[in-house]
Amino acid sequence: MTAEPAPAHAARPRGPMVELDPSGRVNPKEPDRARRQFLNYAFFRIDPAFRRLPREERCALHREYVEVLRRWAARDDVILRTYTLEGLRADCDFMLWRIAHDVRRFNEMQRDLNATGMAGWLSPAYSFLSLQKRSQYVNRIEGSGQGVELLPGEGQFLFVYPFVKTRAWYALSPHARQGMMDEHIHVSAPFKGVRLNTSYSYGIDDQEFVVAFDSDYPQEFVDLVGRLRFTEASLYTQRDTPMFTCLKTTPENIFTP
Repeated sequence: MTAEPAPAHAARPRGPMVELDPSGRVNPKEPDRARRQFLNYAFFRIDPAFRRLPREERCALHREYVEVLRRWAARDDVILRTYTLEGLRADCDFMLWRIAHDVRRFNEMQRDLNATGMAGWLSPAYSFLSLQKRSQYVNRIEGSGQGVELLPGEGQFLFVYPFVKTRAWYALSPHARQGMMDEHIHVSAPFKGVRLNTSYSYGIDDQEFVVAFDSDYPQEFVDLVGRLRFTEASLYTQRDTPMFTCLKTTPENIFTP
């Protein structure tokens, strides 16, 4: 039996790990105990039967749900941003972007929402959990967890998707990966109206990253993603779907009763 030829990227030599110092010894790495922000992108779908309820009942369920959202949005230990996807995607109607230093806040908030009458008419469509930290490719000197604080929801649109690299990416040398990411960063630089929030999901969810682009200009985002398809790093993308276009709104307007 003839063996299949190895993919082109398999010929790349594996370089030293970044923890090696100039003498070749491995530097011991201290455990990361930095206080970081957790992120949760929670997408929900409304049961179509909800629309057939009497309007007065729908309004009461809506008010109760929004009241819980408002109460959590007013807290100091949670950042909450609300988005609608009605008319933009078929499998979900709204999204809650939740950020907290303690991941248990997401659990507590969802329990409060699940206790409302509206929860009986909602189904969780998708949920992505991730952790914020500084990119090793953007800042190579400072620790990856230092000085990172996310202030989300500046734009009217949020473009969100889970992201997974191929295993071949991790077999590349640090220098090879850095070179490709330098190209990636250079290509992205002209698109000033798009702000990137990349967070990390290693070990805490199915994807490796959650990518969220904050912008007022959907056309600029489309041009940016199209341009990134031509970079070498894109060859190492295993999965970057589903993709969500989320429209920022108030808690009252995430869905209409």
